[in-house]
Amino acid sequence: LTGAQDGSVRMFEWTRPQQLVCFRQAGNARVTRMYFNSQGNKCGVADGEGFLSIWQVNQTTSNPKPYLSWQCHSKTTSDFAFITSSSLVATSGQSNDNRNVCLWDTLVSSGNSLVHAFTCHDHGATVLQYAPKHQLLISGGRKGYICIFDIRQRQILYTFQAHESAVKALALDPSEDYFVTGSAE
Repeated sequence: LTGAQDGSVRMFEWTRPQQLVCFRQAGNARVTRMYFNSQGNKCGVADGEGFLSIWQVNQTTSNPKPYLSWQCHSKTTSDFAFITSSSLVATSGQSNDNRNVCLWDTLVSSGNSLVHAFTCHDHGATVLQYAPKHQLLISGGRKGYICIFDIRQRQILYTFQAHESAVKALALDPSEDYFVTGSAE
């Protein structure tokens, strides 16, 4: 799966030189993040205009429409994570009201899909990591802060400054004992 500054999203297969599917054409907002869900049957794309779009991967048409497309943040959606069996999605980004980390239910109508919004990260959240064993979300912000959220209780557990500049990467070890942050500095 490839995403570009021009907004295009294409899917390739290792043994074929040409694309299998073009999910988005050039001319859309820049792609900020994209992932497959754990089952591999859906892919999601976040973009610079605050949208998250999700497609079924087993499409037979060359330019399929997303089955879900939401504006999750008013400025940009920088990252997202599939939670559980992809029916719950977490997003990070920048919104005018500082609701910069959000939980969304993909099984309800778009008007009722926001499950919870966390007010955090002045100037926006840049990255997001899901810890399934502990049911935690870890987010990094533009000012170097890390926030840890309990999904079950829907509350912020910890906030601390890890860097002097924007957090650009988060990684979680498989046992969920440690996480690592990387910054713009």
